[in-house]
Formats: sequence, structure tokens, C-alpha cells
Amino acid sequence: MKILNGQFPSIEQAASEYLDNRPGSEAVKSGSRSFAEVFENKRTNAIPKFSKHAENRLSERNIELSDKVMDRLSAGMQAAGQKGINESLVMVDQLAFIVNVKNQTVITALDGNDQKGNVFTNIDGAVIA
Repeated sequence: MKILNGQFPSIEQAASEYLDNRPGSEAVKSGSRSFAEVFENKRTNAIPKFSKHAENRLSERNIELSDKVMDRLSAGMQAAGQKGINESLVMVDQLAFIVNVKNQTVITALDGNDQKGNVFTNIDGAVIA
């Protein structure tokens, strides 16, 4: 790809040059997906992040998360996002997670053994996953 006079080629030109010169480029072109499809796939299969606070709570409460629980948590966060929820309570069995849906981040976590009470504030939705 050549840059002339400090100007970059268009995205179409760059993609065309890149794809046309790749071995097997026909397979790539015929099986290509739009940006929206790739983005949606990444968004829906996002692995939840955990804030430091959430990591501390998991450790303090000896909560271990299996792959199955993580999958259900991720699905719950996705469902909350589809309903336009920003801050959600996501229940997975006896585990409760407060999540920031936009950032795909778990803010805090607790289990059924928490003796402090079960009052959740500053949420605008709940999901039972």
C-alpha cells in the first residue's frame, strides 16, 4: 500500500489491495461478514470483566465461578443489554452479581450466605439467568 503526498488510500482501496494479494483471497471474500456481524458476535460473546471490588468480594466470600456460571452470567448481561438496562442485578443460582452492562463489568458479587441483607440499590433492572 503506497502513501502518496501524506494521503492514505480509502478503506476500500486498502481492503481491495490487501485481500487481492492474499493467498486464498477468494475464500475470504466469499465468506466475509460485515463489520456489524463481527461486532455483534464479539459483543454477544463478551467475557465479563471484574472490577477490583468484585474480585475482592469473590475472594473474601470464597466464591468460585465455573465456566457454566460464567456463560450464564454473560448471557444475563447480554439479556440486560438487549432490554436497555444499564446497571443490573444478575442472579445465577444462589449467586448475585451487580453489573455495569455497557462496560460488561461485574461491580460486586455475593452468594446466599451473605448475612448483611439482600438490598440492592442503584440498579435499573434484574435478570435471572
